[in-house]
Amino acid sequence: MSSFADGALELDLDGPVATLSLSRPAARNALNLAMWTALPQVLAEVAAQDGLRALIVRGEGGSFASGADISEFAMLFANRDSTLAYGRLIEDATTALADLALPTLAQIDGYCIGAGLAIALACDLRLASADAKLGAPPAKLGLMYSLTDTRRLMLAVGASTAKAMLFTGDLFKAERALAVGLVNEVHAKDQLADAVAAKARHMAALSPWSIRHAKAVAALVQTGATHDTDETRGWFADAVEGPDFAEGLAAFHAKRPPVF
Repeated sequence: MSSFADGALELDLDGPVATLSLSRPAARNALNLAMWTALPQVLAEVAAQDGLRALIVRGEGGSFASGADISEFAMLFANRDSTLAYGRLIEDATTALADLALPTLAQIDGYCIGAGLAIALACDLRLASADAKLGAPPAKLGLMYSLTDTRRLMLAVGASTAKAMLFTGDLFKAERALAVGLVNEVHAKDQLADAVAAKARHMAALSPWSIRHAKAVAALVQTGATHDTDETRGWFADAVEGPDFAEGLAAFHAKRPPVF
């Protein structure tokens, strides 16, 4: 277990799956300046680990994250320059998470609000407990989501629902979040951790080459690409020359599970 941001971020490596815990339970894991600053460093450490196949992001103490730490707002929003610097810090952190080559799963328990939702939206999949509450309420504070965060929200739920969330600040309960595509699955509170772990292990058993390149292609589509490029065609051809394809095909013919 490695700790960062004075213990507010904890990274646990367990075989092919890493778990990043937001650990300020007394503050419902509200994200403070130290956490935003440390997140790119933590994710760089994850990316550097050989053999990792998936990352779980979770919160300690029954909540994912209740938002940004409002107790720091007087300092962070002291002037225009400090506000812009804070915004860049958040964007750097969420982009580092979104750009991680590994598949990422947000384990959403309890509150997932504002900045917490921005972290969850930067993950590839979101699995929630039945008592989860998710929302984007910057309008309640006279603030706004960045373009980057708004885009991720719109990609997840569509323009109309994203506008409804931003214009009303309403919290979506888990079942409504599932219905609009904000989360991928909902599980009983006492079964969420096991469900997320099982999903991560399932992905970890598949071809890491395939998943890494599927994530890269999906990112291109999300930025507006509509046709293959020389690079993506090259990836397609690279696949059949790689060891994962050879193992997958051999396992299929031998009627056994592949070992990637």
